[in-house]
Amino acid sequence: MTVLDDLSGLEFESLMVDVFRNYGYENVRQTPKTGDEGRDILMTESVNGQRQDVVVECKHMEQVGREIVQKLHSAVITYDYSGPTRGMVVTSGTYTAQAREYVEKVKTNGDGIEIELVDGNTLLDIADETGLDLQNGAVELICRRTLPPGDVESPVTEQFEAIKNVATIDLGRIESTAEFRPVVTIETHTDAQFETSVGCIHRVNERDTFHIHGDHTPPQPIDSPLRQLISGNAYRTLELADAKEQDGFVDTGVVRFRHAESDFEAWAVDQLQKKYTTTVEYTGDNNVDYEKECVPTESHVSISELRSVYVPRIRSETQLNEYTYTLAYDAVGPDRHIVDNEITRCVHCDWSWTPLTYCDNCGSINCWRHIRTERVDNEPVCTDCAVTERFALRKRYFYDEDNRGQFRHEYEQRPLHRQLLENKPLIAGVILVIALVALL
Repeated sequence: MTVLDDLSGLEFESLMVDVFRNYGYENVRQTPKTGDEGRDILMTESVNGQRQDVVVECKHMEQVGREIVQKLHSAVITYDYSGPTRGMVVTSGTYTAQAREYVEKVKTNGDGIEIELVDGNTLLDIADETGLDLQNGAVELICRRTLPPGDVESPVTEQFEAIKNVATIDLGRIESTAEFRPVVTIETHTDAQFETSVGCIHRVNERDTFHIHGDHTPPQPIDSPLRQLISGNAYRTLELADAKEQDGFVDTGVVRFRHAESDFEAWAVDQLQKKYTTTVEYTGDNNVDYEKECVPTESHVSISELRSVYVPRIRSETQLNEYTYTLAYDAVGPDRHIVDNEITRCVHCDWSWTPLTYCDNCGSINCWRHIRTERVDNEPVCTDCAVTERFALRKRYFYDEDNRGQFRHEYEQRPLHRQLLENKPLIAGVILVIALVALL
């Protein structure tokens, strides 16, 4: 069986790095593309508490014969490592009977070196177990862990608590959806030394951490607020399947990763090369001044850790009379990064400064410019839904025609001096004018 038909041999090697790293091997790295002596990948494992190296030969072909296994056997024997070592050949195809016979011969009559053969079927099983989806050359990182979404009602009620005239206990049904968005965290170590005939002229020995959006092409770094949220909670994960079944969600979705691990690693290496490339001036042995551009290579950068995880993007909608209010945020348990908050914005002008007041008549949230006091019930009413009429030259606001009619009837029964009390600033102005005239 042949898998991943569209990949080249080098791409197949890069993919195997992703597979083995996810499978639990440590310090998984590709060897230089030339002069690898049959050692395509080197990695470390722990067996009964003892660490040993594994030398891997990758063959992206339909069938692997005895000569390739023999070559790997020699590569293990000549591998310069003081501890125990074993070999592995991994292929997208199958092995000949002679190749398998040679492995058994080495096991029983050889020098104690173990050689493992991994064929295409086994590779698919391993890939599925590690979370890599391999479909005819389409390589995609699959993650099964997410940061916790936390309680979905308390973030909404907290926002409404800042609004005047609304009781959170009276909030209607809060409908929340969760979209699990992929992110990748890469820990790197750049160790580069640049030398000339006069010795070392420049040294880089730095560790960097990248937080990257997993669904962008090309990869893009995550902005500061979300980056801080992720970095402070990197290991507070749970199973994605469990998070999707959490109470409070009416619907969930998962945004898929757009790249393999090797793609994210290549992006990080490129960023580090740009960051640490510098031009150094130095004086040679002949007392002549020189300039040298020092550019870290791929071999100068090691990936100490790559973590993939989902970040829940929660979108909660609350229906209050005629209005629906949306709160969208990235969540890690009780910690949140708010993306959009319609609760603390005036529905008329988007004013978001406090105080904001709720109009129980229509369900709107309003800034001070769009809220008034209802004349009959003495409760807040917004300028948009209120019925208005002028009394004593002053505009008054009412919930509806019934309240306006009730007040008009009561107003008409008043004596004139009491009618004028509906406009106290007018009365004060008249009194002031009379006083000024009297003084003249």
